[in-house]
Amino acid sequence: MMDKVGKVLDINISEKKGVIKKPIGEGVFIEDFGLEKDAHAGKWHRQVSLLGIESFRKMEELGVKGLEHGMFAENITTEGIILYELPIGTRLRIGETIQEVTQIGKECHTGCAIAKQVGKCIMPKEGIFTKVIKGGTVKSGDTIEVL
Repeated sequence: MMDKVGKVLDINISEKKGVIKKPIGEGVFIEDFGLEKDAHAGKWHRQVSLLGIESFRKMEELGVKGLEHGMFAENITTEGIILYELPIGTRLRIGETIQEVTQIGKECHTGCAIAKQVGKCIMPKEGIFTKVIKGGTVKSGDTIEVL
């Protein structure tokens, strides 16, 4: 049985796609758009990307060192919920926001910065994408609740 409550470890942002995101600690998420000032935000179904710290640990077990939050280009680094087991359409209350799961995993860009630096990327299998249903602020330490 998976937990229904998790935690936000970090909010990460980048101005360009396909690059490592930097932790900012707190972000403003705009309804039907995504994280303010982030390259991946827009009126589409992959507005926000989430990846669990559990996936980082798997990479570390494979011998990958020096992983930082945002390194897999995820907007929200999470803990406590196995994200890729959530059915599409699941709604999550993350901080002040409500987000809906729209996609599990993705095709990786060939030769993206992450795969080059890290050797391979776990995002394609274990990252998830959401659409912002209700905007608001999300910060490190906020609760993630499966609605």
